[in-house]
Amino acid sequence: MVKRIAHAAPCRTIVDNSGKGSAARMNDAAQYSIMPTRTGGFACGFRKGWSEWQRDTAAAAKWAVEAGFEAIDLGHPSAEDIKALTDAGLKLGTVDFPGGWADGDAGKRKEAGEKAAAYIAEKAALGAKLFFTVIPGDGGRSWEENYKIALDGFAPVASAAEAANAFIVIEGWPGGGSLPNLACTPETYRSLIKDIGLKSVAINYDPSHLIRLGVDHVRFLQEFAPHVKHVHGKDTELFPEAAYELGSQGSPFRKEHGFGEHIWRYTIPGHGIARWPTIFRILKENGFDGIVSVELEDENFNGSEAGEKAGLTHSLNFLRGA
Repeated sequence: MVKRIAHAAPCRTIVDNSGKGSAARMNDAAQYSIMPTRTGGFACGFRKGWSEWQRDTAAAAKWAVEAGFEAIDLGHPSAEDIKALTDAGLKLGTVDFPGGWADGDAGKRKEAGEKAAAYIAEKAALGAKLFFTVIPGDGGRSWEENYKIALDGFAPVASAAEAANAFIVIEGWPGGGSLPNLACTPETYRSLIKDIGLKSVAINYDPSHLIRLGVDHVRFLQEFAPHVKHVHGKDTELFPEAAYELGSQGSPFRKEHGFGEHIWRYTIPGHGIARWPTIFRILKENGFDGIVSVELEDENFNGSEAGEKAGLTHSLNFLRGA
């Protein structure tokens, strides 16, 4: 059951296309009824989910405006989906990036890369500038093999993004099971950015994955902030007692957390241990002027329309005050 929490009445959101920085957007807040984050003045959005109520982009956009959001991240949007955001006065955050370019078969990898490059050109012409992806790996291959394949497939795709004046924002989700995905830790992000060597290779900063992996999420941001072009508003709660009982092993006696395991779970911002005011301060100091987008993955809110809307609204109110 979702715990009901009172929240402030939302404000009408209007897209600021003036090209002003975050400080100017803060000064204009009264005029436009915009309520960005307290630290940094960043616009807040959310990642469109898989639930029934979110499938209609126009309807989701209408609710987003009423709730006070300024942007939505879309999956694989049509021209009509992007127009629905524009018509509602919302910004387009990220769009998802097609896969297959890290296939173990060189021919399939090349074909998928060509399709991905065409996809970038098509969506960039519609206004998309941020393409969301993970760097996938295969649990049946060694890390070295996965990395070599990923470099071979990703380099031409990154070149296509560079030509479109766009960014591929890499999410640090490590994957499930054997955690085969690449570009999740400082070492792997650092290597990929250096080896590709293009400004189009960027980061979708999501502290929840770093906390899950045991990586200092603040220190990571201090190093990689110049590469961050998008932020996911998601958190992680840790369970020290379960960690004592189980270590990193599972348990035959207890159920894992939804959107998590026994010793950790993903949460809405503020229900975990991420240091959001510090995160926003570091982003501001490094000139970030992008979107903080709530990615709702929380067992206390997902599963019903009312619960998910409550989770998104609570996240927005927390981030505004951070």
